[in-house]
Amino acid sequence: MRRVTILGATGSIGQNTIDLIVRDPERYEVVALTGARNLDRLAADAVRLRAKVAVTSDDDSYLPLKERLAGTGIEAAAGAAALSEAAARPAEWVMSAIVGAAGLVPGIEVLRRGGTLALANKETMVTAGPLVMALARERGGTVLPVDSEHSAIFQALVGEDVSQVERIIITASGGAFRDWPLEKIAGATLAEASSHPNWAMGQRITIDSASMFNKGLELIETKEFFGVPPEKIEVIIHPESLIHAMVGFADGALMAHVGPPDMRHAIGYALHWPERRPLPVARLDLAKIGAMTFRTPEAARYPALALARRVMEQGGLMGAVFNAAKERALDGFIAGEIGFLEMAEVVEQVLDTMWSRDGLQNAELSLNTVLQTDALARIRAAEAINRMK
Repeated sequence: MRRVTILGATGSIGQNTIDLIVRDPERYEVVALTGARNLDRLAADAVRLRAKVAVTSDDDSYLPLKERLAGTGIEAAAGAAALSEAAARPAEWVMSAIVGAAGLVPGIEVLRRGGTLALANKETMVTAGPLVMALARERGGTVLPVDSEHSAIFQALVGEDVSQVERIIITASGGAFRDWPLEKIAGATLAEASSHPNWAMGQRITIDSASMFNKGLELIETKEFFGVPPEKIEVIIHPESLIHAMVGFADGALMAHVGPPDMRHAIGYALHWPERRPLPVARLDLAKIGAMTFRTPEAARYPALALARRVMEQGGLMGAVFNAAKERALDGFIAGEIGFLEMAEVVEQVLDTMWSRDGLQNAELSLNTVLQTDALARIRAAEAINRMK
């Protein structure tokens, strides 16, 4: 029986992970589940999976969670320290599906004890990729990608020599506004940005898909995860979302990973790795699909991509700046403080300020400096938002 923990159990990735685990309950022992404020779901899943502990990230939710778990024998806990403690518990496999930079420290706790980290939290690699991979090597831990694009790359590279990789192409659906006239996008509403044409995801990642900030994060993550230079990484719009990534080799071969837009594929691959096991995902009927289409992303429609490439070139702590500024700008859009296209303007201003004025060119990359930079970038982003009001 394999001991597993799910960080971010109440979100879409966490729920899909649970769906796979409950299909084979004799195979897994659930150590810990964590979530935020969806206490009913967190408690119900903890009981259903017979978890040892359930943790909410919200300090004020401790007593309500404890009440929901009364009489079950399941421990309740709350707060950031409790999240890290849950990650440090002895589970062989841990899903990291916490949204945003909050997933960094718990993920590091998993690697410190040499565990296997199934990483759906792309911000971990964006903000501290070199630290994460070095720690995994040092402690004998394993990092498995769960983003559909990076899982696809990982699978395409099995048995291959990375030095022979000529290009990596990550695909993007194009999000909610891929076919909108450019002049209309500036006035996009929150409801319009929160509707994805292909994937069923949470609100924040859906908006990030519409702005392509998620793809910007994935560009940086590809560089950090696979150690390839930025100029070898490409993005292409693929509206059907059936090809998740392609890897091109020195001999001209292009290996594509093709599958339905169902996150259980990437989750299941990581859950069963290094085996392949049957998964409850649709099997593609290629004749019925008939054709797949591709197009180059427009720079004016998706300014986040250029900002991400700038971050890859600058390196160091700029990934932490990019992610924190993006998260704060997204908060501002959701709150109605700024418009849809102004999110990219906020991020650009923060990148400019912190590179030139705050002197990040020579700053040391460490967990402490990443966390400090994250906090400062959020302040700078709030300042930029206030200037736009």
